[in-house]
Amino acid sequence: MENKFGKWGLKNQKEAKFTIRDLLETMKKELKKDDERPVIHLGNGDPSAYSCFRTTPVAEEAVNGALRSAKFNGYAPAAGLPEARRAVAGFLSKDLPYELSEEDIFITAGAAHAIELILTVLTRPGTNILLPRPGYPSYEAHSAYIGLEVRHFDLLPEKGWEVDLDGVEALADDNTVAMVVINPGNPSGSVFSLEHLQRIAETAKRLGIVLISDEVYYDLVFGGNKFVPMGVFGSVTPVVSLGTMSKRWLVPGWRLGWIALSDPNGILRKYGITECIKKYRNISADSTTLIQGAIPEILEKTPKDFISNIMVLLREAADTCYSKIIEIPFLDLHHKPQGAMSTMVKLNLQMLEGIEDDMDFCYRLAKEESVLILPGSALGLKNWLRISFAADLASLEEGLERIKAFCFRHSNMIT
Repeated sequence: MENKFGKWGLKNQKEAKFTIRDLLETMKKELKKDDERPVIHLGNGDPSAYSCFRTTPVAEEAVNGALRSAKFNGYAPAAGLPEARRAVAGFLSKDLPYELSEEDIFITAGAAHAIELILTVLTRPGTNILLPRPGYPSYEAHSAYIGLEVRHFDLLPEKGWEVDLDGVEALADDNTVAMVVINPGNPSGSVFSLEHLQRIAETAKRLGIVLISDEVYYDLVFGGNKFVPMGVFGSVTPVVSLGTMSKRWLVPGWRLGWIALSDPNGILRKYGITECIKKYRNISADSTTLIQGAIPEILEKTPKDFISNIMVLLREAADTCYSKIIEIPFLDLHHKPQGAMSTMVKLNLQMLEGIEDDMDFCYRLAKEESVLILPGSALGLKNWLRISFAADLASLEEGLERIKAFCFRHSNMIT
């Protein structure tokens, strides 16, 4: 018995990819204890540590009100409080050509829970899923543990990180159950155009697969392309959208997310996927009832200037990130970020002395400069780097200056 479970656990640990949390916690161990400079964390998408990125008082008061009401101290229904589901449906429907109902929404304990839920529901023996490269590693990690084969399609940096749709069609077969699209892009900072989103939806329709649209950074855009939710194309192909309060309201610790089914033709219901989601919700984790109780007020009363102010901060940070990085000859930034909170930067390894790869770069950077960024290998792109710019400008500028100093210190360029 012991050997049996030991082998099983070892196999799954080897197959599972590192998560962002795994890598960042390991890199923190490299930080110099005698460095008097503050640690600058540009490795994850949690801006709440910076005072300029604080949630709206409306959200705080809504949670306080829900707590004082004593109405939300018990268990919520598995799919979520009806009033919370209706509120999310109303919020999302504003940007869709049709109305979502309470029955189209399932409240989850954040986006990670939503990913776990939908992948588990779709998985059958021998099935596979198409994931973007670069992408968000939680999809790979969950797939490894539930036995879902992963096939990667490329995002094309020279085309603003658009999906390589020819590659998607070449990868798919009769056992492909879904493809994942992340828009606005994590980790790339891209925002897909309406036309490109339509081509993605039409491709999914031809392949007969479910389209999972990760919209964790819903409408957090500040470039040329307007955000368009994939659910707009729900009449073309069934769309399962994943959302959360974490980024838009700057409260990742509140662990409140949702799954929204944009499927006016009823395909997901016809093939039993909707019913499977309902049944799985009965045995999976729940979002905190207290936060669910606050959702209606948060969604209804959050002032527009709160979101617009966040956009100003992110635009300024993205501009600063871009202008600083293009001054560093050892790094290539193909496109200025257009949305979300991070960007992908190519590492010119041939210009650096003694740096083996992107992992080595990030570990040494943490040790020598007390700066944390994420190696692209964790996201599917070796010798690239992900830099989060969701920080106050002073910290962001100092962090990028330290990266610059690190690169020049390890340069093999003749000066």
